[in-house]
Amino acid sequence: MKITALISDKLISELRKYAGGKTLTDSLETAIKEWVDLKRIRELNEYIKESPLEFSPDYSSEKIREINRK
Repeated sequence: MKITALISDKLISELRKYAGGKTLTDSLETAIKEWVDLKRIRELNEYIKESPLEFSPDYSSEKIREINRK
């Protein structure tokens, strides 16, 4: 997708420094992807906070080790 955006030179300079892309487009794609990934992780953390994972009552690490060794 082609877009036009007004972004300060200072911010673009920092973006290039931290994202390390060969081009501005590469740097923008890296930054946007990382931002989206962080948002997904935060959403997942909230979900787990509200509905924590629970082990089944018959879970044991010994049983899992035995399964993995087979």
